Amino acid sequence: MAERLVGKNAPYFEMNTVDGEGKEFGKVTLDHYKGKWLVMFFYPLDFTFVCPTEIKGYNSRIEDFKNMNAEILGVSTDSEHSHKAWINTAHDKGGLGKLYFPLASDMTQKVAKEYGILMEDEGIALRGLFIIDPEGILRYSVVHDLNVGRSVDETLRVLQGLKSGGLCPIDWKPGDELL
Repeated sequence: MAERLVGKNAPYFEMNTVDGEGKEFGKVTLDHYKGKWLVMFFYPLDFTFVCPTEIKGYNSRIEDFKNMNAEILGVSTDSEHSHKAWINTAHDKGGLGKLYFPLASDMTQKVAKEYGILMEDEGIALRGLFIIDPEGILRYSVVHDLNVGRSVDETLRVLQGLKSGGLCPIDWKPGDELL
């Protein structure tokens, strides 16, 4: 049975990145996000079919996340060089185009393993999404099969619920009463 991570300190990470413009390489750590909410999502591979729909979906709602003091980090087991190539590839050739958040490389597969989503036999991550609070506590975790994309609206709803500090009933939305 997998170890429970929600409600505990998020596993520490350090990964190489490429910025959303596909120009600059860098590094990112969990500490980089102290004081902010982090929505970190893992996707299986660059240059695939479902993954760009999710990445572009999160990218199109970046202002909604920023307005909630939240940062986005996309992660796969591909290299930062592959990420850069994908960002810089034309849309009609399967590319992403400019993003407003970095893509991180988990080539060692260490981070995916520590977050419990590594498919070791294939060397890729399941579609795992994690919301980490400003103190570094993991507050939300959801894992999807490779063929099913996530909902940006649901991610935003959960983030708003977590930030409310109250008890949120089923289908709660901002403006609804808390329990």
